[in-house]
Amino acid sequence: MVSSLFLYLINNYLVFWQEMPGPFVLFSHYGWFGIEELSAQLNGDQVTLGWSQAIIYLLVLLLSIVYVIKTSSRTLAQESIRFATLSAYIVRFSFWSVLLIGFVDMMISFLRVENILEHIIGEWLTQQLGRPIFRGTYVHYPLVFASLFIAARLRNVTFTWLALMCVLAEFLIVITRFVFSYEQAYMGDLVRFWYAALFLFASAHTLVEEGHVRVDVLYTGFNRRKKALFDSIGCLLLGMPICWVILMHGMGGRGNSINSPLLSFEVSQSGYGMYVKYIMAAFLIVFAVTMLIQFVSYLLYNIGQLTSHGKDEEHLTYQQLISGDKTVISDGGH
Repeated sequence: MVSSLFLYLINNYLVFWQEMPGPFVLFSHYGWFGIEELSAQLNGDQVTLGWSQAIIYLLVLLLSIVYVIKTSSRTLAQESIRFATLSAYIVRFSFWSVLLIGFVDMMISFLRVENILEHIIGEWLTQQLGRPIFRGTYVHYPLVFASLFIAARLRNVTFTWLALMCVLAEFLIVITRFVFSYEQAYMGDLVRFWYAALFLFASAHTLVEEGHVRVDVLYTGFNRRKKALFDSIGCLLLGMPICWVILMHGMGGRGNSINSPLLSFEVSQSGYGMYVKYIMAAFLIVFAVTMLIQFVSYLLYNIGQLTSHGKDEEHLTYQQLISGDKTVISDGGH
């Protein structure tokens, strides 16, 4: 499942950002598997690129099989922890990305609107920073790349900090507007940017903490196995499909709701606001990816509960397992 997720994201990037044909178009070129042939055949370079993609996907499939074989001795609980750790890393990386981009883009917008930026970096660079594609490529992307390393080093970041940043940004608006009669578009953009990240990035973490509301009056009375059964069914029939619907509906084509703003570096109507609107579309990707990985982790945990034996009190809750409780699951199953 997780391999399919990353394979889908890689394919989306190669097809829509790098304009490679993709396996489906390649098969259409040859008329394989009953697919209708293309009206305009691919040229030699496109065929080569298509086969390169097909080989990459085959390698990912083979690596997934090798991984399963190599890790066959691990318990389901151990695999559950690994996927939860992966989801947590993606959330931390995303947190640092929006924090850094928010601060830097806000400062650029402030200096531009006050006509200070030109005196610092020159007229040409100031004009270039007014172009969304330039600011996104040379300011936002390097900050995203730096966030990968920061997230790997700092592992104790909580959403309390992002919530605090939202409160401080809102407080700044109140002070500047009602005390100094000063308000600019970038100030509201920053609040929306961080609030959106707070709610969407925290969803996977909330699942670990059992913080999502259960609209279920029967669940609390179930024993451990029955809870695990219903949680597994929920992951398979509700949780995972919803994540895939978000990804496929938003990234199924060049003009879809997620791909379109990302490809065009879409920004708000205000020319002196923050240039982060296209990044907010990517928040949906982070939400769907982290939730899907977390659902996989949760599913593995619950299957382990179903296949294990022993008394209820001998087993850890999912929250205890992921949080690093040193108690050992007596026979967590594989």
